Amino acid sequence: MRALVTLGFILGLLGTTLAGCSTAPRQSDDETIGARAAQHALAMQGKPYRYGGSSPKGFDCSGLVQYSYSRAGARLPRSTEGLWDISRSVSQRQLRPGDLLFFNQEGKRSSHVGLYLGNDRFVHAPSTGKRVSVTTLTDPYWRRHFEAARRPRLD
Repeated sequence: MRALVTLGFILGLLGTTLAGCSTAPRQSDDETIGARAAQHALAMQGKPYRYGGSSPKGFDCSGLVQYSYSRAGARLPRSTEGLWDISRSVSQRQLRPGDLLFFNQEGKRSSHVGLYLGNDRFVHAPSTGKRVSVTTLTDPYWRRHFEAARRPRLD
């Protein structure tokens, strides 16, 4: 009888251990919202650039970020400055979908923002006459103008 109890205990312990190993790590709410925001932004690919735009009729860079996060269930500021202020720095090695990428253009600090998608790719609303598109951080232009990677605080 004692052998059966011991065997049952061992099998139960083994089952619990194996079940714990097979479970994928849970994503935080912020991580899930960021990933959803990135997907919403990606779905806007091809939409026209429009200064001050924040809808599928046309986007500027911060309008695309605000719209995408809004669709994912989070409220973010409308300007690049506001986005910078509510985010925290992350290293490029720690980037995850939905993180904000800031760029300096025309000598202006944090004058452009895009949403990281993964695999060195990001989606953004580039400039007048262009459309929402995906590009890479390895592109010489964007690499030269890259300023910082930041993660929005969604509290």
